Amino acid sequence: MTALTLVIPIFGLVVIGWLAALTGVLSERVSEGLSEYVFAIAIPALIITTLTRPGMSGEIAWGYWFSYFGGVAVAWATASFIGIRREGVDRRGAVLHGFAASQSNTIFVGVPMILQAYGEDGAFPLFMLLAVHLPLMMGAATFLIEADGNRSLKDRLQGLGLVLIKNPIFLALLTGMAMKVFGIIPGGMVKTLLSDIGSTASTCALIALGAALRRYRVLHDLPGASIIAALKLGVHPLAVYVLAFHVFTMPTAYAGVAVLFAAMPVGINSYLLAARYRTEQGVIAASLLVSTIAGAATTVGWLLVLGRA
Repeated sequence: MTALTLVIPIFGLVVIGWLAALTGVLSERVSEGLSEYVFAIAIPALIITTLTRPGMSGEIAWGYWFSYFGGVAVAWATASFIGIRREGVDRRGAVLHGFAASQSNTIFVGVPMILQAYGEDGAFPLFMLLAVHLPLMMGAATFLIEADGNRSLKDRLQGLGLVLIKNPIFLALLTGMAMKVFGIIPGGMVKTLLSDIGSTASTCALIALGAALRRYRVLHDLPGASIIAALKLGVHPLAVYVLAFHVFTMPTAYAGVAVLFAAMPVGINSYLLAARYRTEQGVIAASLLVSTIAGAATTVGWLLVLGRA
């Protein structure tokens, strides 16, 4: 029931966005503008608010990072390998397939689910992983998408640097981390503005996703979307589970947090990135929807495996 009460409202927002676009309440121009707002304003505000939150402290062993991102590597490589062999999918599309299969929906589903399962014991490893997850995943995806086989490594890195400087999410991460290091905590009107804008990210992103489903042939994209969803909900958490519980040593709560983090549905950032580069939007949007629906059952399964349901 915990999983269902978290997933059903999320799916409901997607349906509202889809119905709004289907009935003409939201035009295509408005839905595209909503996606831009989420990517450029709402999510950056949410990132700064999260990274400057006071309180949490602890120690993270290297095994924790290797367990989670080792699972990421397995899911990403598998999805990219399958994607590049599908008709009509180019190199950039294969990168996005891999990114979607390993990019977790953490803010919208993961945070409340994991905090309910592990409480205070899971708060520190959760938010540390959240802080590292986005820049590392977005950086890797951006580098691979922007990479040109005819360019030198130096040119690729310079190109990536230019892309990141213009990326609102990376700018927000840099700002939030710098504020954390120097002990700057937003207060007063600034805190209120950041909090109010950041609180719109989830709702607007999911409605924008639902509106996008109206523009794409979701049924046509279901085979590819189902593969991505299966890798995200099955292969990714399974690989993390094996590494966290049977290869590396760490507190049980840390291992459980890593597994549940990996077991979340496809993250909204994969759709936003696909929309940004205007490629594979249909299959990525469909994979987010499929994985969110199926995630209600698979998350309950992982909670049972971890002894938390």
